[in-house]
This record gives sequence, structure tokens and C-alpha cells, in this order.
Amino acid sequence: MRQLPIRFKITLWFTAALLVMFLSSYLLVRYLEHQGLQKNIRDNLVETVEHNVDEVEFYTNMDNIDLYNETDYFSVYRNGYLEIDDDFLDQVNEVYTGLYSTDMVLLYGENPVSRNTATLPFSDSKIQRVKEKGILYYIYDRKLTAKGLEGLWLRGVVSEQQGLEHILQVTRLSLQILPLLVLVSAIGGYFLTKKMLKPIQEISNSAAKIGTGDDLKQRISLAPGNDELHQLARSFNQMFERLENAFEKERQFTSDASHELRTPVSVITAQCEFTLEKPRTGEEYENALETILRQSKKMSRLINDMLDYIRLEMRAESYKKETIDLTELVESLCFDMALIKEKDIVLSWEVEKNICFSGSRLLLSRLLTNLISNAYRYGKEEGHIFVCLKRREHQITLSVSDDGIGIAQEEQLKIFQRFYQADTSHSGSGTGLGLSMADQIVRFHKGSIRVESALGKGSTFYIFFME
Repeated sequence: MRQLPIRFKITLWFTAALLVMFLSSYLLVRYLEHQGLQKNIRDNLVETVEHNVDEVEFYTNMDNIDLYNETDYFSVYRNGYLEIDDDFLDQVNEVYTGLYSTDMVLLYGENPVSRNTATLPFSDSKIQRVKEKGILYYIYDRKLTAKGLEGLWLRGVVSEQQGLEHILQVTRLSLQILPLLVLVSAIGGYFLTKKMLKPIQEISNSAAKIGTGDDLKQRISLAPGNDELHQLARSFNQMFERLENAFEKERQFTSDASHELRTPVSVITAQCEFTLEKPRTGEEYENALETILRQSKKMSRLINDMLDYIRLEMRAESYKKETIDLTELVESLCFDMALIKEKDIVLSWEVEKNICFSGSRLLLSRLLTNLISNAYRYGKEEGHIFVCLKRREHQITLSVSDDGIGIAQEEQLKIFQRFYQADTSHSGSGTGLGLSMADQIVRFHKGSIRVESALGKGSTFYIFFME
């Protein structure tokens, strides 16, 4: 059973349920029909006997009766005569009626179970039951009370099998139609289930293609619809799209990282090979070691930046948010970084008091450090860096400005990409991940970042946070 296709299982359970429903319905109808039929039999018995009560009359003499033209039956009774209608006591709808005396002597009519009812006492206007040869019979007695009819009884008898043939016909017809209905329903259910499960098959095929190949662009294509299976297909397509984006980012990151690491590794390898070609002077060895150390530090910074970037991109939940005094954080960082005085650049700041924000202290420190470091790196000799923190209504604005070399308009959209450096003359001092990391940190805090810059005039980076 477990190995069967799901559409076959559904069809099997559907057919079984349908069969149970049909059988239950048939048995219920059969039961209700039997009950209704028995009631009709009893009602017919009572109606027939009650009708025959008026068909028996008593005459003291027969002087005014033309016996030659009379079709009714006449019988002597006590000091007079009984007239019994010619239709009376005939078998009507399988109901037999007999005329009895008080001592249970059959005077006229028929009784198919007379032997079993010979000792059954009369009971006026009540239905009694007797059995003969396994068949149930209903008995209905009626006492005659008209003048001259004292001491006479009418007894009606009818079998419960009066409508048996009708029930048997219904049963035979049901047993012929029922299997056909179940078969047609099962076949229709199978094809309907197959059609309904087609989206699941499409999902399975698409997932298999993605799982066994490199085609992450594969999508589930279904006809328009909005049922549960179409919603499932759309969810899978969204998941496939996220997978494709994640793999593409991973592939691009791996390619970029390999490219960035290749340069320092190549320099170190070349420097070692060159130095070992022949004996060198102490100064030459010292220069070689300085070159190797410089490139090693660059690799170390690059690896550390890449690890931080991956951690933020893939495991952002590891950075816990807390309420931070942003004013104190910016002031302390600016104070520390003002001591660098690289290129004799002066760092100044203007910070509004009592600005608090919910975020990661570590990441926000990294954000501001990256922006100020970039300002130092690309600033001009004896230039200026200005940091500003302010609040306007529910928006917090943090800006870092410099009067350095600036960024060309066509490159301003690229500077937040990983490993991108607008000015290659300064590439030796950076890893190309600073602004990309800054962008990720801002996104983590549900904020936005933008740059305003002009070549030769400097740049200003604006960060916006909502309280």
C-alpha cells in the first residue's frame, strides 16, 4: 500500500468511501421502504375490514327481496337472514376477510391461517400478529354492532410479504446499478485526482531538475489559478528564486574573494621565488620580508572583512539589538579617530544630545568606522572630515563628509558592490568591502544610505534610521 502512487491511493479510498456510502444509503432506503410498506399493509388491512363492516346487513324476512335477480349472498342467521355483498370477502389486495360467530366459527369468507388463528381471541379494532411457516401475518378484528348482527365478527388477514415482490425488484435493480455507479465514480475519480495532482507532479519534476542539475532558473509553470496547489507552486517558485539569488551571491562572492586573494598570494609567491633565486644582501632580504608582511596583512584584513561580511549576510540574527545611546557612541568614536591625523586631516563633529536607537553597538561602530576610514583614505592633504548626528521628528540622520577626491557620477551606483574600489590608486590600503559592509549594516537596521559627491570636491554619505 505504501508503494502505490498517491493518486491511486486517493482513488482507492474515495471508491471505498463511495461504496460504503452507497451501501449505507441502500440499506437505509431498504429499511425505510420496508417500514413504510409494512405500515401501508396494516393501513390497507384496517381500511378493507372497516369497509366490509357496512357490507353485512340483517333482515327479519325476505319478502321484499328478489332472489332471482340478487347477486349478493344470503344466509340464515338466528331468527332472520344475513345479506353479504357479492364483493365482500373477496381477496382484495391480498387481504382476506372472514365473517365469524362469537364462538370463532367461520360463517363466510377465507382465512389462509385459520389453523393458527382458531384459538386467537377476537380483539376489537386492534392489530394482532401470528406466524405460519416463518411468515408473519397481521390480524385485524372488527365487532359488528348493527341491529341483528350481534355476536358476529369480521376478521381480516394479510401477509407481511404482500409487497415483497416490489422490494425484490428494487433490490435487484439496485444491485445491478450500484456496481456500475461505483465503477464509473472510481474511473472518474482517478482521472480527476490525476488532474488535480498534476501541479504536485510539476513541482516534483522541477525540484528534481534543480536538485540534479545546475539550472537554478527552473520554475514551476502552471495554468492560472488560485487554489492551494497553485499557492504551493508560487511558494516553491519564490523559494527557487531565493535559492538562485543565494547561490548567485555565493558564486559571485567566491569569485570575487578568489580574485582579491590571488593578487597578494601571487605577490608573496613571486617575491619568495625571486629572493631564493640566488643569494641576496641583507637589505634585499629585508625588503622582500617587508613586501611579504605587507601582502600578508592585506590578506588578513581581507579575510577578516570577508568573514564579517558573510556573518552579517548569512547569520544576521547573531547580532543582538539593544537600546544604544547613539550620541555617546558617535562622540566617542569621533574622538578616538580624530587622533589618527592621517595626511594632517582634521576630524570634527556635531552631535545632537540624547539620541537613542535600538540596534547593534558592534555593527553601528563598524559602520561609522568604515565611513570615517574611507574619508581618511580618499581625503586630501590637510583636509577636513565632518560627522553630523541629528534627529528630525522620527528620523535619525548620520552623515560623514570629506573634501577629498570625490566620486564620479557613473561610479556612485557601484561603490556599494563588494570589492569595488572607485580609485585604484588607493586600492592597496583597502579591501573593497567597507562600503558594501556599511550598506549591509544599514539594511540590518531597516535604514537607508546614499551618497552625494563631485570629483575634486569631496563626498558626503547620509544614513537614515527611523526611530
